[in-house]
Amino acid sequence: MNTCNFVSIPAQMFADQEILVFEGRRWSYGELWEVIRKLGTALRELGVERGDRVAVLQTNSDHYVATYFAAAAVGAVFVPLNYRAKLHELEHMINTAEVKVLLIGDRYLGIVGELRPRLSTVRTFVTLEQPHGDMVPLQRLIDSANADDFVEAEVDDDDTTILMYTSGTTSLPKGVMLRHNDFTAYVLNSVEMADGTPRGTALLCAPLYHIAGATNIMTNLFTGRRIVVLRQFEPAQWLEAVQAERVSHAFVVPTMMKHLIDHPKFAEYDLSSLQNLAYGGAAMPFPVIRRAIECFPKTVGFVNAFGQTETTSTLTVLGPDDHRLDGTPAEVERNLRRLRSIGRPLPDVQLKVVDDDGNELPRGQVGELWVFTPRTMKGYATKEHTVVNPALDGWLPTRDMGWIDEDGYIFLAGRKDDMIIRGGENIAPAEVEAVLYSHPAVEEAAVVGVPDVEWGQRIAAFIVRRPGASLEADELVEFCHQRLASFKKPEIIRFAEALPKNQMGKVLRTELRQQLAEDAA
Repeated sequence: MNTCNFVSIPAQMFADQEILVFEGRRWSYGELWEVIRKLGTALRELGVERGDRVAVLQTNSDHYVATYFAAAAVGAVFVPLNYRAKLHELEHMINTAEVKVLLIGDRYLGIVGELRPRLSTVRTFVTLEQPHGDMVPLQRLIDSANADDFVEAEVDDDDTTILMYTSGTTSLPKGVMLRHNDFTAYVLNSVEMADGTPRGTALLCAPLYHIAGATNIMTNLFTGRRIVVLRQFEPAQWLEAVQAERVSHAFVVPTMMKHLIDHPKFAEYDLSSLQNLAYGGAAMPFPVIRRAIECFPKTVGFVNAFGQTETTSTLTVLGPDDHRLDGTPAEVERNLRRLRSIGRPLPDVQLKVVDDDGNELPRGQVGELWVFTPRTMKGYATKEHTVVNPALDGWLPTRDMGWIDEDGYIFLAGRKDDMIIRGGENIAPAEVEAVLYSHPAVEEAAVVGVPDVEWGQRIAAFIVRRPGASLEADELVEFCHQRLASFKKPEIIRFAEALPKNQMGKVLRTELRQQLAEDAA
């Protein structure tokens, strides 16, 4: 199934149903499918054929959405570029993807102009907004194309439809090859097809170069849930959109959640329409989700969705019932414990915890999480087009460490590369961070290991104090000593105004280690 059918099928049955809203522009299924067909025709006239790469460097927009489906409809591979990437990262992504057509937003024209002499495969540059030099304006392409001339390309389920680059927090981004069938499996297992009845309104603020943004677009369009698209996340705009458009479904990353509940006018907005608030993309600090449950209307159902680009989004879910803190004392205590987990696997996901040799570990023991799902990526896009390791019988090592409790809930213990080994003892940063977060004066915490001649590694903690709170290093070390084994307590404390993070809220531990190395030099 071609992923463009997530729009074309509902458009044939419910052409007049409003389905997409962006900055005052409102699109019905029929109007959206018409512009997709026009763009598909235009891409073919630019020489785009099945398997060619079409990239976009821009924040979220309605035309961004339409361009993806147009690329899919002609059998091309869509490459959504991270607009926050550094110059050398963009050059790496565009060249390794062998992009043929590059669409650019106004604010990124200068960057592309600087890179242009080094982009050897790009044949056509398209401006998404204003005309610029010899670049082709997108609106001209749309206006000159005829939707009636368009014929959908035949694709195989195994064909790559999106080449999505990982965030590259520790190295150059890797291109994840995701197939039409990967998205089809995810969408058809997640939602029912549109039937013309109201399915609510979804608010999209996650970037479309992230797997959460891409899957949100596909699931909501297919199920008939109207999508309100924000260019980027901004707390006041998010709150205003929920109130004005009566948003029922939304997804945020932990950093966004914190900014929302910290907004000084949060309580003034009418958020009563919100039914489902999912979060993911990075580890959610326990104090943040605890406060969010208290701040949002009691009718909001919270969902923790954990997944990876390599698995076409969500693997495990901690559902609304596990977020409820209004039951009996025993139920509240149980759910408070589960709030630190990522929930349980979805029906199409198998998960196990293994040791360094790939042997499955019993429940309660920490090891690497391996997953098996029919929507595992095709592989990484390199010159050799690396595929998933066939020796593992379809199992994908996630590089995440964790354990499974007696009820099947999964708890993370940090990335495999972040594990700290001190005097032969393995220490999970997440365990130490959980204790640090429990201190009333701690706003944010991140733990890393630093080289040590005697012990191999020592534990360093970076701390952001709560506004107005006072906290000294000795006090925090003693606090940890009372709650952790002695070898797990931090030995180095650094206070900071903020922690370095990527666009999805993941702490950049490499930068923290670099800071410590520079201090020691």
